[in-house]
Amino acid sequence: MATKTKSLWACQECGHTQSKWVGQCPTCSKWNTFHEEVDLSPKGYKFESETKAPSRPRRLSEISVNETPRLTSDVGEIDRLFGGGIVPGSLTLIGGDPGIGKSTLMLQLSNRLAKKGLKVLYISGEESLEQTSLRARRLGVKNDELYLLAETNYTLIKREIDELKPDAIIADSVQILYKPDLASAPGSVTQVREITTEFMHLAKGSNISVFLIGHVTKSGEIAGPRVLEHLVDTVLYFEGDKQQHYRMIRVVKNRFGATDEIAVFQMTPQGLAEVPNPSHLFLEERRKNNIGSVIIPTIEGTRPILIEIQSLVTETTFPSPSRKGMGLDSNRLSLLLAVLEKRMSYPLFKSDVFVSIAGGIKVVEPAIDLGIILSLTSSFRNRVVSPELCVMGEVGLGGEVRSVSRAESRLKEAVHMGFNRCLLPKRNIKGISPKIKEKIELIGVDTVEEALEWAFP
Repeated sequence: MATKTKSLWACQECGHTQSKWVGQCPTCSKWNTFHEEVDLSPKGYKFESETKAPSRPRRLSEISVNETPRLTSDVGEIDRLFGGGIVPGSLTLIGGDPGIGKSTLMLQLSNRLAKKGLKVLYISGEESLEQTSLRARRLGVKNDELYLLAETNYTLIKREIDELKPDAIIADSVQILYKPDLASAPGSVTQVREITTEFMHLAKGSNISVFLIGHVTKSGEIAGPRVLEHLVDTVLYFEGDKQQHYRMIRVVKNRFGATDEIAVFQMTPQGLAEVPNPSHLFLEERRKNNIGSVIIPTIEGTRPILIEIQSLVTETTFPSPSRKGMGLDSNRLSLLLAVLEKRMSYPLFKSDVFVSIAGGIKVVEPAIDLGIILSLTSSFRNRVVSPELCVMGEVGLGGEVRSVSRAESRLKEAVHMGFNRCLLPKRNIKGISPKIKEKIELIGVDTVEEALEWAFP
């Protein structure tokens, strides 16, 4: 007698499963995200890539503490993102908008690894071998150690991997691959979760560096359940407008290095070229003596970067004024507007406010608060902030200016870019070395009122 197939309802956003359909997911609160999936039978089911030798417990003193070996790609920005190079046996997930350059970057990385004598397998599930080959030739990728495979069936892919025994694998993309023994369609929660788990077993069991390219949702997050980000070792996000000529890659998770690192690349006809000095890139189109413009030294991971904040405050005749922020948290912007209205008595409630970080970069750290305050005041009062001044500091609800982390690293980058004055929290001045104080004038403030009185006498 045939066994009855059991089905579950799985949320396409977070992976939550339950026996009945509901309109709103109880875990992530998203609407209309439940799709019917076939439940996996535990009898006789196993992963194809599971290691055959079981692991045994070992004493802590018996485990070697030698530094993890790295595979360098000779692309300084990529190696820095991974914390000094790619770790053998690691699993990396790469996400980004369609057409932003994920496949281009991975083809270039494959070429670099192949030049070092490593055997690289590029699995192209969305394009034919001819399409991938044309892109590779356009990028100047040509190496006998780079193998292309146009296949979506994981069982056939696993057979080729066992025969080829590559050192690195790129799967483009994880949402298009499927396991034939699962009744779910490719891209479903069950298929994506099982495919990622298979590659995890493959990476750890065979010591192969695996890179998974993933699609993103409308909100910019990697499509599929959150369990994907828990399974992998490193998560990279492509940021930036694909219509512009530069791209930014941010590290969201990294088990082998620092998180929130950022690498900047420029899109050229020959592919993605690394930008060693992002501050120069973001400030090269800056106009001096521009009303509403303020320069802020921010920290992305371990790298200091100078960014330009631009604000536009204009009166409106509508009862509900607009509040728009590009590249920063809109809730943070509302908080800073409330501080200006309360502490400085600025009637911003009858003005439209637009704030943008030039260049398309996204910044979430609170050290940009004081710079946003000065930028808004500059536009509201129609006064120019000194072009030789950079600003940093966190602003509290009481109007106080709080200290920021790694102030000296920010100041070194400001000096390198030619700035001679910096407005910063007074508490940060104590920890600055005398060598830095000789190169840049430091103006310490405790409150927003002091900062605005100094900037706009």
